[in-house]
Amino acid sequence: MGLAKRIVPCLDVKNGETVKGTNFINLRSAGDPVELGKAYSDAGADELVFLDITASYEGRKTFTDMVTRVAETINIPFTVGGGINELDDVKRLLDAGADKVSINSSAIRNPKLIDEISSHYGSQVCVCAIDARNDEDGWHCYVKGGRERVELRLFDWAREVANRGAGEILFTSMDHDGVKQGFANEALAQLAEDVSIPIIASGGAGKKEHFRDTFTLGKADAALAASVFHFGEIGIPELKKYLKEEGINVRI
Repeated sequence: MGLAKRIVPCLDVKNGETVKGTNFINLRSAGDPVELGKAYSDAGADELVFLDITASYEGRKTFTDMVTRVAETINIPFTVGGGINELDDVKRLLDAGADKVSINSSAIRNPKLIDEISSHYGSQVCVCAIDARNDEDGWHCYVKGGRERVELRLFDWAREVANRGAGEILFTSMDHDGVKQGFANEALAQLAEDVSIPIIASGGAGKKEHFRDTFTLGKADAALAASVFHFGEIGIPELKKYLKEEGINVRI
């Protein structure tokens, strides 16, 4: 059956609280990230992702303290991202207890950062997040929280980050983010074909069937979601039970 598929709640953290929006805007509060993280860990999530979405200097200190508290509270692997621009940032977060770091805009600005992280800490530590939108001229990457398009095309950049030593790709379709109509499965399947590293699908979870489809049609290795978990629309135990019944290998 291959490796078990992973269910990954994502917590966007702003000023110490979890927030969630639609298409990257209109944020609303979803609670304390440490408490939510523990609840997800207890409910059977396989991993967690915490993203510092306001990674200013002040925000960083708050976020690092939160990472330490999360590490003391949960017993599943977790990834942290936001404001990681150099190896010192990686060291700070790993020392605080994170298992992996996620880099996005900083990797596009300085692709060598991927090589540096994977050579210093191992490729398993380096998750490369890619935010992309299917524009009229194809899939393009975006930076600065989805506000600025760059010339890089999704599939070219995915191949490059894999070649540079990233351990996983976290792909968010901006068109699908928060609208709960399903994941970008065609693009995901293409990514799975193009690179040999695991792909985490993000953007579009609205119901249990969407998770099934991203594992079967999209060939994703993991599925990440936020609001459906934060606001109690889908419970992780019921989701995993459903996926198991659909013949998908998940850890119960």
